[in-house]
Amino acid sequence: MADAIAQGGRLADPPRPSVIDYSALVETREDGSRHLDLAVEGITCAACIGDIERALAPLPSLSRARLNYTNRRLALDWKDPAFDPASVVGKLAAMGYKAHPFEASREEQAEAAEMRFLIRCLGVAGFAAMNIMLLSVSVWSGNVTDINDETRDLFHWISALIALPAAAYAGQPFFRNASRAIRNRSMTMDVPITLGVSLALGMSVYETAHSAHHAYFDSAVMLLFFLLLGRVLDQVMRRKTRAVAGNLLALRADCALVLGEDGSSRELPVKAVKPGDRVFVRPGDRFAVDGVVLEGRSEVDASLVTGETARETVEPGALVYAGTVNGSGAVTVRVTAAAEGTLLHEINRLVETASSARSRYLRLADKAARIYSPVVHVTALATAIGWIMAGAGVHQSLIIAIAVLIITCPCALALAVPATQVVASGSLFKAGVLLQAGDAIERMAQCDTIVFDKTGTLTTPEPRIVNRADIEPELVALAARLALSSRHPLAAALAQEARGLSPLPDASEQAGQGVAAFVDGIEARLGSATFCGAEAQATQALAADPDATVIALSHGDRRAVFLLRQALRPDAVAVVDGLRRAGYRLAILSGDRERPVAQAAAALGIEDARAGLRPGDKIAALEAMAAAGRKVLMVGDGLNDAPALAAAHASVSPVTAAHLAQASADALFLGERIAPVADALAISRRAVAIMRQNLWIAVLYNLVAVPLAIAGHVTPLIAAAAMSGSSVIVTVNALRARGRRRAASTDATAQPRLIPPAPARTLAA
Repeated sequence: MADAIAQGGRLADPPRPSVIDYSALVETREDGSRHLDLAVEGITCAACIGDIERALAPLPSLSRARLNYTNRRLALDWKDPAFDPASVVGKLAAMGYKAHPFEASREEQAEAAEMRFLIRCLGVAGFAAMNIMLLSVSVWSGNVTDINDETRDLFHWISALIALPAAAYAGQPFFRNASRAIRNRSMTMDVPITLGVSLALGMSVYETAHSAHHAYFDSAVMLLFFLLLGRVLDQVMRRKTRAVAGNLLALRADCALVLGEDGSSRELPVKAVKPGDRVFVRPGDRFAVDGVVLEGRSEVDASLVTGETARETVEPGALVYAGTVNGSGAVTVRVTAAAEGTLLHEINRLVETASSARSRYLRLADKAARIYSPVVHVTALATAIGWIMAGAGVHQSLIIAIAVLIITCPCALALAVPATQVVASGSLFKAGVLLQAGDAIERMAQCDTIVFDKTGTLTTPEPRIVNRADIEPELVALAARLALSSRHPLAAALAQEARGLSPLPDASEQAGQGVAAFVDGIEARLGSATFCGAEAQATQALAADPDATVIALSHGDRRAVFLLRQALRPDAVAVVDGLRRAGYRLAILSGDRERPVAQAAAALGIEDARAGLRPGDKIAALEAMAAAGRKVLMVGDGLNDAPALAAAHASVSPVTAAHLAQASADALFLGERIAPVADALAISRRAVAIMRQNLWIAVLYNLVAVPLAIAGHVTPLIAAAAMSGSSVIVTVNALRARGRRRAASTDATAQPRLIPPAPARTLAA
């Protein structure tokens, strides 16, 4: 019998700290000032910036508080060592905002630095291109009217004075990559870009020195501008998704209540907790560390770690792991690992192995570049040689070859994928999907099989009431008000029924028992069947549904028993049915027991359902599917799913997932509904189709323009204009990736669907 609240050893709660100790995460700078970044949740519009900054301005000793609306981060600076940043967190909480210390990962720091550099390069190229174009317009008009040679040469030299240093700075992203590629004896798109820009600038200087009518400084700088625009768009997509995901992880970061040797206690971010520390874990809290139970007795919900929905009893000497949820009893834990432990070490090893295999995937743009770059060089070289053999001079042959290089320069190709990715990632964001990998869209579009974890993925993370219709509404409301005063994780399911009701005054919680309060002079109790005197009713209810968990209610002579069980996500049946009709193969790989998995599979109509799987078993199943030629999208949320998420061709995880699962997934989805998974697949397929269209546009453009350039009918200036036009066409076509979302994701009326008990024949099967 699964009893809701186990009998647990009762410990006296240590004094709860009023603030969190942030000292371990504060950055001290060379001038003695201190800095801390906070990820802020609840910012909805730009007006929040002024509200927050004005509210924090009066805080003593706080030198600066600046909110970045784009990434929802608040930067704090102060010099007074006595200043406590917890006062800022408290002030924000009073305003309705949740904040937590944010530490940027190395990857995000590197991307931020790269983004700043690219923006500077783009700005330099844009400024130079505008000014050179003004001079070029004067030369073009003067060449057909009355400009003299001295004035034209002066304008050309001024253009050179602007273009050469601007190109030297703005072209660094391409020049460095091209140099690296040549050293590694490989061919990338940056090589023809570097060659085309360098030859155009060199030929322009030569032409200017010989008082020629035309120079091509404008073409070279404008080419750099458009190419840099493509790089910036690509970086914007990457940074935006990583910043959002980083904020979510920071806002979900755990803290631990560390006990001192003198009996004091302080709440620390988990990164500041060390092995050997003693940590106190209250009923309902999530374990933030791995460790051994020293005192107390409780039950642990390990569904996020193992996928197993049944709770496990822990007592002194038992091992507990980060990510699991403490049940009814308060326990003291000796920390064995605060960041990584034996369980996480093994899972991380599997994740790294799986990720290294998936990292060999070659992106669509890279595939095109491998073919495109050699062809460009061969074409330009053959053009120069051909014109020389035809009797043209070296000067004229070089100009024609440069025109070929510029007109074939992969500007449209460089924009084809990033521009579409930016538009598609915006559509995915609106659908509740946050990308974490630059090539996630391409890999999701290729998937033909979807594998779901059950616990927390197809089902809601929290259990739901099964028999609500069988209980008097008055007793449901009473239970909900009592549940509002409980820290037990199962009480949250009842508390959802409160719907605006307030907690009962003077309600008290007895650890390991339940909650009690007086209503109309009669004691009301919510908790274990024994605590409420409802053993007979609980036994009868569980006989009909043995997989459910029971919470009892008593109010005088009145008794009620609530059966709780995980429910399918509100739209799971409709979404799974839609995916099946769309031609996807569906399967469930779960670490839970056979019976709950069979029940969920029967409710969803999924025939391939496997239970009791360990992380290695899931990877083996995915490898077998891949060997059969299937490209799998894995959808999971637990630590035991992280290796499978990394091993799959593509992967999606709910934002409520374990941190390691989130880090292993290509994308995260928000909310209770699973429709964002279907949206992600639909939007990705549409986006990849548009990427291919853009690549074909670039190819067709070259099929028309290159022969004209080879024939000598195109100057470098006209080539640059044609190249710019193809880039505009590709960018406009990319806007079509803003496709409509599926109707399923907009259904706000759907409710979680309870999983019916599976018939005997289904379980036997």
